Amino acid sequence: MFKKVKPFLSVMMGLFFVTILSGCSELAIFDPKGPNAETLRDLIMYSIYFMIFIMIVVYVLFTFVIVKYRDRKNFNPKDHEPDIHGSTKLEIIWTLIPIVIIIALSIPTVKVLYQLEEPPKETAHKEPIVIHATSVDWKWIFSYPEEDIETVNYVNVPEDHPILFKITSADSMSSFWVPQIGGQEYGMPGMVNDLYLQADEPGEYEGMNSNFTGQGMSHQQFNFVALTEGEYQDWVQDTQENAPELTEETYEKLMLPETVNEMTFSNTHLDIVDHGIDSGEYAIEVREKYGVVINKHGNEESHGQEENKDTQENQEESDSTSNESSSHHHH
Repeated sequence: MFKKVKPFLSVMMGLFFVTILSGCSELAIFDPKGPNAETLRDLIMYSIYFMIFIMIVVYVLFTFVIVKYRDRKNFNPKDHEPDIHGSTKLEIIWTLIPIVIIIALSIPTVKVLYQLEEPPKETAHKEPIVIHATSVDWKWIFSYPEEDIETVNYVNVPEDHPILFKITSADSMSSFWVPQIGGQEYGMPGMVNDLYLQADEPGEYEGMNSNFTGQGMSHQQFNFVALTEGEYQDWVQDTQENAPELTEETYEKLMLPETVNEMTFSNTHLDIVDHGIDSGEYAIEVREKYGVVINKHGNEESHGQEENKDTQENQEESDSTSNESSSHHHH
């Protein structure tokens, strides 16, 4: 009987795996545009193939056992002795197998983790561009201290150049992730975590916060824009000359828990506050100043209608000014 159903089972298993894996090409993590993302893609595929092999072995053995020892008319009880004592040899084998599996999966994983702590080898000779990525409910703020530029909800980088992101948060713990460029890194108030990324070709890639931080978390996204070296230098010069300055009042409004449009400024907030040291007090104090309180359900409550009305009007005026300057970031 097993011989009769074996071809059918093989075809069904083949179709199953083809169907499952055919969708991988549509996922961002399986379409890498940077060396770090390629390394992670290879590690994920290694794990998938390894698990598929284990599944096939388990299913084949399972099928063999239920077919060989099924209850049937011509079954000879002497072929099966269910009351025998456990086999020491088999117990050693099935204890060693999980150990081998863990070693086979953990060694490549640890190597990759250490590899991603350093700049990509292909461009290790280039000095990395340092960008501070600060998470705020529910937006991303990017500071270029060397260029004295700050952007909100988008980040421009040159292709084939290592980028050192210094990731922190002004309030909730977040997770910085650009699936097609590299893996995720957590940002927490009072801490700075480093993440090296690089884009191999120009393009616009989706970045996000992959850690749940409240009702606006799904909108906490940003554009990771890779430009040619010439385009990037033109953007830097244009921004330094034409973008408005970031005032403390404008930055305070960015601390409020809400979404905003893309913005561009010709200086950074690092002269106002360093969230890698601040531990979240600044955002809390600003929200108290504007009468914004987060209740136990994670929802925003506002007190003081007149003050909030003035705040909203000022925010709209600031957004309008910043939006005009942000139009320079695409070339």
